[in-house]
Amino acid sequence: MSGRAVLSGVALLFSLGDLSAQVAFDRPVLSSSAPAPIADRFDFPVGKPDGAGYYKARGFSAHHPGEDWDGIGGGNSDLNDPINSIADGVVIFAEDVHRGWGNVVIVRHQFREQGEIKTVDALFAHLNSVFVRRGDRVARGQRIGTMGTAHGLYSAHLHFELRKNLEIGLNRAAFPCDFSCYYDPTKFIAAHRGRGPRGDDATYACNRVLTFRGRVSPPAVKVQPPHEPPADRLATLFY
Repeated sequence: MSGRAVLSGVALLFSLGDLSAQVAFDRPVLSSSAPAPIADRFDFPVGKPDGAGYYKARGFSAHHPGEDWDGIGGGNSDLNDPINSIADGVVIFAEDVHRGWGNVVIVRHQFREQGEIKTVDALFAHLNSVFVRRGDRVARGQRIGTMGTAHGLYSAHLHFELRKNLEIGLNRAAFPCDFSCYYDPTKFIAAHRGRGPRGDDATYACNRVLTFRGRVSPPAVKVQPPHEPPADRLATLFY
């Protein structure tokens, strides 16, 4: 099975691959981007900014590439509590994928570290409600959804991951569950609480084509915005 996309008059062919068992991000076939500020600091996704009123019920491990956050009230007392963007960024995925995930949002962030601009994808899973769409520009602390149960599969909590490897998508089984692909979320946030210079725009690549049960979703951002910051203030990520 194949599809065709056209960019600047040039036809690009791509394969949808095997959709029988996994939800996966294929290799990108379109070059798309969206400007957004480089993140100046990172906060926790619940109890902003410091996680007040919540605890980490399960941490990062070799079998769990993220963290599960619960309200201190226990049970479903935290159902529909706000889930917030941890930094300025761009939404590259927002959809109900069922199969143990429920509603999922992935936000891409860029940040400065030791003189370099780096990229991290933040995944928020099991959400009850989602308030953003692919391509949305979000600010640190902005509510992107509410805590949920993955359609009743679990008691209410947030599953939260930070990915170094931008190819993971929802196909986690194909990638090592270690620090070559992931950050420990709490350690990462603790190391990036300081404020840096604001106002620099980075160009985020949101050009993944999502294949999901035989259906192809368009890239997160279809076209390049007409106005960009000067080239020396951009970090452009294309694959």
